[in-house]
Amino acid sequence: MAEQAFGNLVPQIRPWRDWLSNRGFSFELTYKGEGMANVGGGLSKGMDYVHDLRVSMLFDLGRLVGLNGWYLHGIIMNREGRQVGWDHVGERNVLLTEVWSIHGPAAARLADLYVEKSFLHNRININVGRIALTHTYATSVLLCTFMTQCSAPMAIREPAGWSVYPKTSWGGTVRFRPTRDLTLRTGIYKIGPKAQDNTGWAWGSESTTGIQTPVEVTWEPFFGPRKLPGHYKLGYGHDTSPYPDLIGTVPAAYAAIIHAHKEKPRDTFYVEADQMVYRKHGEYQMAGGYLLAGYIHNTPSISNFADEFYFGASLLGLIPHRPFDRFGVMYSYYQMSPRLTYGQSLRQSAGLALGPYITGPQTHSAILEAYYGIPVTPGLVMTPEFEYVMRPGETSVIPNAMLVGLKVIANL
Repeated sequence: MAEQAFGNLVPQIRPWRDWLSNRGFSFELTYKGEGMANVGGGLSKGMDYVHDLRVSMLFDLGRLVGLNGWYLHGIIMNREGRQVGWDHVGERNVLLTEVWSIHGPAAARLADLYVEKSFLHNRININVGRIALTHTYATSVLLCTFMTQCSAPMAIREPAGWSVYPKTSWGGTVRFRPTRDLTLRTGIYKIGPKAQDNTGWAWGSESTTGIQTPVEVTWEPFFGPRKLPGHYKLGYGHDTSPYPDLIGTVPAAYAAIIHAHKEKPRDTFYVEADQMVYRKHGEYQMAGGYLLAGYIHNTPSISNFADEFYFGASLLGLIPHRPFDRFGVMYSYYQMSPRLTYGQSLRQSAGLALGPYITGPQTHSAILEAYYGIPVTPGLVMTPEFEYVMRPGETSVIPNAMLVGLKVIANL
């Protein structure tokens, strides 16, 4: 989040921050607030607000306790608010705002807490501790300029095997960088139900269902005389947890001929790419316009989202005299598990209830999102948002919904 706001709202405390940093402690205090209103279609007109207030801390263990090259990362956060998709749109699978948590509000939740060290001139890096996988895999600052894709695409962060901020898992990653342009990441993480432990502090109460072993290869070339960067990712994750067949309860009339599959582990494959197509106002990674796209596939019979694909653009400085404003637009498509759809169709034909909030056999949905990010002052970005939700609830029963809102990011 802090990377999008560029600077701090209170520069007067910079000497104090530098004094702390020179002694081994750095921090960022960041507020992100999102207000989204459904203005047409869906279930009802109305608005919800959510916020994320977090403190990101970095401890230089070399300066503090003599462990040179080791760093301790920590995040404590507060989240409050409600999800507009649930209350007013009828969409409970795809999150329509970035800031939301299945755990509900937490006054002071512990998120990431891990140690990190680099070796061989940064060619090898390790991190170990409590980590949200989607802070490391299948993510980018560019994706997080969009509400529906941060901190990773929905088909990545929905399954239990991919812990997503603020949910963290015990584990670690090793990153190899054999060349300037090529990076390999792999790790191992403990997996448990996402709805456990609302505070992040009650480690002893967490259960374990399996392990996740992600692997990601990233190619980061630079093209042309202006050195336009690209990021091309190929990833895979294997979650050993046993997951049931999503066909669910088979009506008695079909029980003799239709059987649920045995429980099995989940595999996830993904391809993500973004490429800068022009450069403006600097040499840093975000100084220009990007095209981006991605595709995610999960084991279909046991994953709510069997497939997702998205494509879009994030473009800097389109309006004269507004060189640092950023415009983004993205289309994303979500394909539900065919076994989930099949089971719901069987129960519907037998006259049985499909469950709360389900209006029919769920097949697919899509979202068109657009934003315009305005850096108001160093440390403050205001972003008007627009979303058009097609087939809310993954059926054709609820009318397509149109949402407008505002996202605010502020760094102390």
